[in-house]
Amino acid sequence: MSTTLSRVRAAYARIEAVDRPEIWIDLRPQPEVEAEARTIDERVASGEPLPLAGRLLAAKGNIDVAGLPTTAGCPSYAYHPEADAPVVARLRAAGAIVLGTTNLDQFATGLVGTRSPYGAVRGAHDPTRISGGSSSGSAVAVALGIVDLSLGTDTAGSGRVPAAFNGIVGLKPTRGLVPTTGVVPACASLDCVTVFARTLPEAEQALAHMASPAGRDLPPLPQRTPGPWRIAVPPRHQLGELDEGWAQAYEATVTQLIQAGASVQEIDLGPFTEAAAMLYQGAFVAERYTAVGTFVDKAMAEQDTSLDPTVAGIITRARDIPAHQLFADTDRLAALRTRARTELADADALLLPTAPGHPTLAEVAADPLGANARLGRFTNSTNLFDLAAVAAPAGEVNGLPFGVMLIGPAFTDERLARIAALLQPETRLAVLGAHLSGQPLNPQLLALGARLDRTTTTAPAYRLHALATQPPKPGLVHVGTGGAAIETEVWRLPAEALGRLLTALPRPMTLGSVELADGSRLPGFLCEPDALTDAEDITSYGGWRPYLNR
Repeated sequence: MSTTLSRVRAAYARIEAVDRPEIWIDLRPQPEVEAEARTIDERVASGEPLPLAGRLLAAKGNIDVAGLPTTAGCPSYAYHPEADAPVVARLRAAGAIVLGTTNLDQFATGLVGTRSPYGAVRGAHDPTRISGGSSSGSAVAVALGIVDLSLGTDTAGSGRVPAAFNGIVGLKPTRGLVPTTGVVPACASLDCVTVFARTLPEAEQALAHMASPAGRDLPPLPQRTPGPWRIAVPPRHQLGELDEGWAQAYEATVTQLIQAGASVQEIDLGPFTEAAAMLYQGAFVAERYTAVGTFVDKAMAEQDTSLDPTVAGIITRARDIPAHQLFADTDRLAALRTRARTELADADALLLPTAPGHPTLAEVAADPLGANARLGRFTNSTNLFDLAAVAAPAGEVNGLPFGVMLIGPAFTDERLARIAALLQPETRLAVLGAHLSGQPLNPQLLALGARLDRTTTTAPAYRLHALATQPPKPGLVHVGTGGAAIETEVWRLPAEALGRLLTALPRPMTLGSVELADGSRLPGFLCEPDALTDAEDITSYGGWRPYLNR
C-alpha cells in the first residue's frame, strides 16, 4: 500500500478510535481523501519534489478550505469558499492533505474551547479539562495523533494556550508574515494564522511554506552583541497566582535554559500585563464588532440558537464603545508598548508560562468570563505589542502538560525557535535506505519532525543487500573485515520521536548502533540476518541510491 494512502487510512481509524466528535466541524469523505493520497504518492514516485508529502493537515473552522463550508463555529454564518485560503493552498501545494475543518470558540472569541454549538472540545490528556481556545479542535487533533499539522489563529493567545494545554508546539508568527486572506477575522488588525505540530521542526517547516517574504517590509533589527542567549524573566510576584506546581515548573524551565548556556535577566512585566487587560476590557474589542457585529445583531433579533451567548454578549457590548475611548486607549497602549520594548531591548526573548493554569470544564462553565480573562494574562499583549511568539512543551505538572512561551520583537521568529529548541531533547539517526531524502519512506521521518543534518558514509565494515520487500529497501549488516563504506544520511529528530519510529518499524528491519566514517556511533537501521537469504548483495554500488540509479 502507498505510504500516504496508509497514513490517511490510519488517520480515519484513529478518528474513530479516539471518539472525539467535538474536534471536527466538517470532515472530508474518506474516499475523496484516499484518492488525493494516491495522487500525491504518484507525484512523489515520478520525482516531483513535495516536501510535505504524506503530512496530514486540519484547518480551524474560520479558515477557508475549498469544498467545505467556513462556519467560524456558527452554522448559520456558514459560506462556501470557492478556493482555499492562501495558507491552506501553500501547504497543499507542498504535498499536505487536508482532512477537515476543526471546532473553535465561536468567531475565534475565547481562550477556552467551549464556546461552540458543535460542543466543548475536551483536553487531549484529561477530558474533564478544557482544551484551550479558540483553536481548540486544531490543537487536540494534533495532540491525539490524528493529523501531523493543523492551522489555528491567534489574536489573544489562541495559537498558544491550546498548545500548552495539549503538550504540543504552537508558532505565532510575526503579524503579517503569514497572509490572513480567506480567514474570518476576529480583530483584523491583530489576527495571525498559526501552526500546531507535535515537534518544533515540523511546525517550522510548515511555517516556512505558509509565510510570505513580502508580507511586511523587514525593518532593521538591532544588532545582537555576541554572547549566550539573553532570556528575560519577571520577578516571581509579577506572575501572579498560578496553579499548584506551575511556578516550580516555570523555574525548572529557567534553570534548563541556564544549563543550556543562556543568561537570565530580570525585567518588569508590568507593561505586558497592563496591556493584556486592555484587549477585552478596553476599546480594542470593538474591532470584533466590526468583523461580525452586523451578523450577530441580525441573528440575535431572529433568536438564532446557534449563537453562543457568551460570544454574542462580548460582540454586542463592543458595539457601544465610544470613539473617544479608542483614542485614549491607543495613546495608553503606545506608552505601554514603549515601556515593553525598553524592557526587552537587551534581551533575545521573554520567557513566560503560556497560561497561569489549566481549568476544568466545570470551572469555566461557572465563570466563563473570569476564567477566560485569567488565561490571557500572559498572551493578550503579544499582538498589541507587535511581537512574535513560540509556545513549547516544558514538562508536566501532576500528570498534565505544562507549557511556556518565548516572546520577542517582530521578525525574530527564527531566533525564538532556536531558543525553544533548547527545551526539546534531540537525537540523531543514521539513515541508509528507503528513509533517505526523496525515497518512499522519507515522509515518516519528516512527519516526526526530523531534519537532515549531513551526508556521510559508514565505517568500511558493512555490507548492503537488496531485500524483497514493499516498498523495496536495503538491509545493512555489520561484517567487519570484508565490509565497505556505505552512503549514509544523518538526521536530527526529537528524542521521543525515535521511540515512535521504532514501534512502527516492520520486520526484518531493526534499530541498532551504526559506526560512521569518523568513528562515531549513532542509532541506525540494520537488518535481521535471516532476511538476507536470497537477497542480492549490492555493496559494490556504495549505497542504496547508486543501486537504484544503476
